[in-house]
Amino acid sequence: MNWWLHIIIGIGIVVCAAWFFHLQRRLRLRAHLMQEAMRNRDFTFRLPTKGLPSGERAMQEALNQLGETIRQQVNQNEVESWERLTRVLTHEMMNATAPITSISQLLLNRPDVKGTPLEDGIRAIFDTSQHISLFVTNYRKMSELEKPVLAKVNLNTLLDDVTRAYPGLDWAVIIPTDATVLADAGMLRQVVINLVKNAIEAGAKRMELTVTSDNVIASNVSLQVSNDGQPIPAENRQSLFVPFFTTKRTGSGIGLSLSRRMMVQQGGSLELADTPHTGFNVTFLLRFALQA
Repeated sequence: MNWWLHIIIGIGIVVCAAWFFHLQRRLRLRAHLMQEAMRNRDFTFRLPTKGLPSGERAMQEALNQLGETIRQQVNQNEVESWERLTRVLTHEMMNATAPITSISQLLLNRPDVKGTPLEDGIRAIFDTSQHISLFVTNYRKMSELEKPVLAKVNLNTLLDDVTRAYPGLDWAVIIPTDATVLADAGMLRQVVINLVKNAIEAGAKRMELTVTSDNVIASNVSLQVSNDGQPIPAENRQSLFVPFFTTKRTGSGIGLSLSRRMMVQQGGSLELADTPHTGFNVTFLLRFALQA
C-alpha cells in the first residue's frame, strides 16, 4: 500500500514539476516578446492570457494595458512636438512670404513691367509665394483645432452619413447596430472622410468598415477602415503621419497628420495596421477613448 502511495506521490510531483516548468517557459517567452516589442517601439502588442493562472492572467492583462497606455502617450507626445514645430514654422514662413507677395504684386502692376520678359518671371514668383501662403494657412489647422466634446456616438448612424456621401464606392459595412464609441462626432466624421479621400486618390474602388472588440477591455471597440487602393510602400510607412510628408504631386501632407491629431485629442489614436484586412491593400485602425 505504501509502495503505491509513493508511486502516486512521485507521479504527482513529476506532473507538478512539468507543469511548473512549462508555465515558466511560457512566462519567459512572453517577457522576451514584450522586450522585443518595446525595443522596436511597437506598443500595440497584445499577448494571450488564455490558460494562465488567475494571478498571472491579471498581471498579463495589466501589462497589455500598460502597452496601450504607453502607445497613447507616445502618440500624444509626437503630436504635441509636431504642433510646437508647426507654430514656429508657419510663423516664420508667413513672415518670409508676405513681403515677397507684396513686392511682386506691386511690380506686376507697374507699366514698365507689363508686357516685358520680366513679367513672366515676377508672376512666377508671385504665384509661388501665394501657393506657399495658402499652404501655410491650411497647415495652421494643425494647431487650431477646437477642444473635442466627447459623447457616446453610434457608429452605424455616423458612418451611414459618410457612405452616402460617396456612392461611387463599393461599401461593406460590418458593424453591430448597437456599436458605440466615445468620441466627438464631428471630428470622427472628418477623420473617416479624410481616410476615404486618401483611398480614392490611391485608386480605391472598395471600402470596408468593421469593428473589433479589444481583447484587453471587452467593452471597447476599434474601427477598421480598409480599402483596395494602391498599397503603401514599406519605406513610406514610418513617415505616413509626419506633417508635410506626401507622395502626391499636388498633396499638402496635412490629411493624415491632422486626422491623427484629431483622434489623439479625443483620447484615441489612428494607426496604419501592420497587416491589411483580408481582401484589401490598406487598413487603418481607429481606437477610441475608453467608455465608462
